[in-house]
Amino acid sequence: RFILQYMSGFGNEHVSEDPRCPGALPEGQNNPQVCPYGLYAEQLSGSAFTCPRPTNKRSWLYRILPSVCHKPFKLLEEGHLTHNWDEVEPDPNQLRWKPFEIPKAPQNKLDFVSGLHTLCGAGEPRGRNGIAVHIFVCNTSMLNRCLYNSDGDFLIVPQQGKLLITTEFGKMLVEPNEICVIQQGMRFTVEVFGETRGYILEVYGAHFELPDLGPIGANGLANPRDFLVPVAWYEDRQVPGGYTVISKYQGKLFAAQQDFSPFNVVAWHGNYTPYKYHLEKFMVINSVAFDHADPSIFTVLTAKSTRPGVALADFVIFPPRWGVANNTFRPPYYHRNCMSEFMGLIKGHYEAKEEGFQPGGASLHSMMTPHGPDADCFEKASKAKLEPERVAEGTMAFMFESSLSLAVTKWGLQTSNRLDKNYYKCWEPLKSHFNPKCK
Repeated sequence: RFILQYMSGFGNEHVSEDPRCPGALPEGQNNPQVCPYGLYAEQLSGSAFTCPRPTNKRSWLYRILPSVCHKPFKLLEEGHLTHNWDEVEPDPNQLRWKPFEIPKAPQNKLDFVSGLHTLCGAGEPRGRNGIAVHIFVCNTSMLNRCLYNSDGDFLIVPQQGKLLITTEFGKMLVEPNEICVIQQGMRFTVEVFGETRGYILEVYGAHFELPDLGPIGANGLANPRDFLVPVAWYEDRQVPGGYTVISKYQGKLFAAQQDFSPFNVVAWHGNYTPYKYHLEKFMVINSVAFDHADPSIFTVLTAKSTRPGVALADFVIFPPRWGVANNTFRPPYYHRNCMSEFMGLIKGHYEAKEEGFQPGGASLHSMMTPHGPDADCFEKASKAKLEPERVAEGTMAFMFESSLSLAVTKWGLQTSNRLDKNYYKCWEPLKSHFNPKCK
């Protein structure tokens, strides 16, 4: 039985070979005339050849058959993926969704691909600039089919149920409170163990990286050694009935047939890999005197835009921590932002919205749309005795923040039937405390 193993380090140069074939990696060169064990050499490039060395991403795969051995791709009418941001009129309102429903398996079997639904996004994969937020709801494993994303990278946030993800680089088990990143072009299949749900942040035209730490110094936030990369694992499996390779290409799905498993990589080396990370490993930085530090201090990963300091997308979490700020309103403050803020909840209760914002649901506060604590939260926090307190114990909320103005899909606003039409009412009880005679 295969035992899950990992190598550690973010963006490292790794080497790995399946122990069943020692010496499968060529020595001293990438592309020998004849590879060990009669394997084929295939390079997977995640950056332009001419990128500066710090941003150059590529891996060499040594496989039983090259991935070019397939029948032509044909359009696959499946799932609810889109990058058509003009399906419905723009909606600047504060939006909140109830937990997205997972279909029951006997009536409606959905695997990871057929359970993908685009909720919102901006930009365009052909121009290599943009993002999309997807929800996945599924109840069955992918069987004799895999997916790869030609458009960009997937950051996958499981909320309910664990995912056993087989990639060309090896296997990863990803459970709620963990995340994984499957980068552009990497083939993967997802096995599930019951009703499963989660969120995906897709970025076109950039890869995720660790944020710069600036005055924080050398250590803190997500530490590089806590990122895990799978070890090589292969199957030499013929599939006479047909194995389906699905490509997400220019926002649509295409399927090609082949008669063997694509997970036939016996060895690989490089720095372009899938990886996973446990959110409990995050080293939280927080205010220890007064006022709030910006939520940027909770950034796990960032996908940079071409403008310095401005993210195409940030993945931010709000983990358990101590609140100790003096003379400070401790929950998140009222805010209007030039960025778009999409939030999800993995478990527990989010501090600024005790009711209504539930695990498996979501909210979107669009550019310059005001948001902040509901009336109950404001009243409680304004009168609370300011002692050291544990914040967000037993919870994990996260945010996808983007410099792009996100459009919501028709599925998000209408078809899903999960939009909370009463969200705005949580601020209606806020009342004026203004007294010109009281300073």
